[in-house]
Amino acid sequence: MKTPAPHRILIAPIGDVDLQLLAPVSREIQRVFRALPEVRPVLSDLAFAFDAGREQYHSTPILHRLAAASPPGALRVLALTDVDLFIPILTHVYGEAQLGGAACIVSTHRLNSGPETLRSPAIAVGRVVKEAIHELGHTFKLRHCPDAACIMHYCRSESDVDRKSNDLCRYCRVMLDDELRRLEKRE
Repeated sequence: MKTPAPHRILIAPIGDVDLQLLAPVSREIQRVFRALPEVRPVLSDLAFAFDAGREQYHSTPILHRLAAASPPGALRVLALTDVDLFIPILTHVYGEAQLGGAACIVSTHRLNSGPETLRSPAIAVGRVVKEAIHELGHTFKLRHCPDAACIMHYCRSESDVDRKSNDLCRYCRVMLDDELRRLEKRE
């Protein structure tokens, strides 16, 4: 019996993203989702999503373009960018995802803004990794978790991100495993 090929999750850098983030994000994608990460640009410009009044980028239209531009064979696409993201009901977001969809995005803009990141760049890397896994979790139908230690917990501040762990709680892990099994059966 042939073993199914591992799923591929694209990591799509957009803009001036620190390329040193790619290795730790890739490792966590492999660990959490049991998927092969592949770095490949998907979008080169986000000007279409810029809101001049807010001086920020609306993340939802970016998700639509990412999903449409995702190459065949890619299970999901995670964009990493350095621009300031928003959705209309919030002043900013660290990222956004299509719940059960193909695309998500994470911005480093506000995740590395505090003085603690100057003292320890590892803090900024850890934040980006956590938010990348969090947003990818949404694409696998995981919702926000009430467990403050779970990586799927909703965060309002950088300190909230710092407090949560790198792991899914038991409940979210079961939900993710179920979704991954459903995907494998469809192939």
